[in-house]
Amino acid sequence: MRKTSTLLGLAAAALCATAAQAATTNLVKNRDFELTSNGTSKQLNESTYARGDRTYLTDWSSKGYNFVLNGNNIDDTNAATALALWGPNSYSGRGPQNGLGVSPTGGNVLAADWDYFPGPVTQQVSGLVPGQAYTLSFSYGAGQQVGFRGDNPVNYWDVALGSSKQQTASLANVSQGFTGWHQASMTFTAANSSELLSFMAKGSPTGAPPFMLLDGVSLVSAVPEPSTWGMLIGGLGLVGFMTRRRKTAMAA
Repeated sequence: MRKTSTLLGLAAAALCATAAQAATTNLVKNRDFELTSNGTSKQLNESTYARGDRTYLTDWSSKGYNFVLNGNNIDDTNAATALALWGPNSYSGRGPQNGLGVSPTGGNVLAADWDYFPGPVTQQVSGLVPGQAYTLSFSYGAGQQVGFRGDNPVNYWDVALGSSKQQTASLANVSQGFTGWHQASMTFTAANSSELLSFMAKGSPTGAPPFMLLDGVSLVSAVPEPSTWGMLIGGLGLVGFMTRRRKTAMAA
């Protein structure tokens, strides 16, 4: 009896765990921008031929003045990087104490200039169910390129999944500043089984090189699919069955 109850309990737990995993499967590849080649802090390659002065970002495409920056030296002007942002480590620790540091997920971050040759960063997302809602979440912030000054009162991401578009809340950044990291969450309804996910940096006014930052991109089903509901119900049914058996046994 105990062995049977234990097996039923394990089966119920396995069904519930499988259902939870299915409901939270992230459809975005290289969500943290960790998979790169040819280094970081160089402009992302957007051509069809190899260039030694470009960073190659796995699973994403880029058009415009976009970069992947290493969060550990994002503001280090002494590092062998092509781009750095204002931060505490700029100019051997003499930079502004603006709080710039690693993102909530750590490691690399995407940085996009909305003023100088702006362009989108995109990924073709597959495995969608047409008509189903999906939750897109990510971390974002705004900084400024080292060597430049000027306030940037309007900074935001223009986000699209297929033909549906939304915007993040706008962030105001002061000269040599950093806005801190913020969290965004949006709901999109898939029109096709494969859609283009796009991030386009936007803002105003022009003239003070601004960089929108992005990390930790996640796209998961907002509502469990029918198969997921089946697994959840099956797991709960097993739990209920075990509970009834236990009560019956105790009453006897």
